[in-house]
Amino acid sequence: MASIHHTTMTPTKLELLTEWLPKQSWYAGNAEAPELLKAGGFRLDDPGGAVGIEFMVVGDATAQEPVAYLVPMGYRGAALEGVPGEALIGTSEHGVLGTRWIYDGVHDPVVMAQLRALLRGEAMPQHQSKSDTPDPTVTVHGTGPDDGLDVHVNRVLRPAEAAQRSSGRLVAGWTWPDGTAAQGVLAAVVPR
Repeated sequence: MASIHHTTMTPTKLELLTEWLPKQSWYAGNAEAPELLKAGGFRLDDPGGAVGIEFMVVGDATAQEPVAYLVPMGYRGAALEGVPGEALIGTSEHGVLGTRWIYDGVHDPVVMAQLRALLRGEAMPQHQSKSDTPDPTVTVHGTGPDDGLDVHVNRVLRPAEAAQRSSGRLVAGWTWPDGTAAQGVLAAVVPR
């Protein structure tokens, strides 16, 4: 199980995401500098122990309508080869581990492999900020991907999607900027 280090990161994850998020094609806001708040999420363990895996939900307090984004992230001790440049969210100095390369998890093969494992029931979601603590609020409904199926990550989260009955889906909650709780589908199994 991964250990959570309660230490500093410079710049912080939210600072990196504030710069990176508006450049993404799926960004739904109209502010060049969103005011992001940590709204939820969970972690997965890398069986190899080399990659930190976090699925962070951030809320944008500057949006006219409430909006929440899912950003899966892979934290690495070295640059990841063979991914597009926009996959790098940024680098940060971790108070214990040193320089971390933080990647958009949809481009990180370890992050996506563990997400598939979670959807197949072969991985356990972990609490976002506590070491060795499963997160029972993150649930999988249906069956995970097989050879003919893939996984789609929902970047802009909508609470109504929780009612979907797709073959396999990952459901978790988050908090809107006004403090209201919500729940929806973070990822779903889709045809390849």
